[in-house]
Amino acid sequence: MFVIATFENSIYIELAIAALEKQGIPKELILAAPLDKRKELRGLFDSIHKSDGFSLFDGPAILGTCLMLLGAIYGYILEWGPILWGIIGALSGLLLGFVIKMLLLKKNKRGSNNITSEIVLMVRCEDHKWDQVEKILWDHLALGLTKI
Repeated sequence: MFVIATFENSIYIELAIAALEKQGIPKELILAAPLDKRKELRGLFDSIHKSDGFSLFDGPAILGTCLMLLGAIYGYILEWGPILWGIIGALSGLLLGFVIKMLLLKKNKRGSNNITSEIVLMVRCEDHKWDQVEKILWDHLALGLTKI
């Protein structure tokens, strides 16, 4: 059976490997492979073929709708009328929402998460040692774990 786990690059992976060796798993059956990090940031705009689940236009659409509604309502008492004030409200809401979303993206540095998988650890062991290996890996802060 193979046990595959992902770790952040820290001392805990070394401690996990040492603990596995103490449990009788030889180092020839343990493989740790570092992952390369993405060099460029993810794109801001999604295409029809790929989407990362982050929408750039949801906030601007909501804010544009709200300001359009307010513009149309108060346009009855303002000079230019509800249609023009509704259009002005929609455009200003879209623009304001887009600027706010871009500022939030710049603040959060899109494409970099706080927790990343940097090292994949593969362990070949017998079925009866699964519980021990699983406990060792979870105790040493594995980010994810599976067995094959």
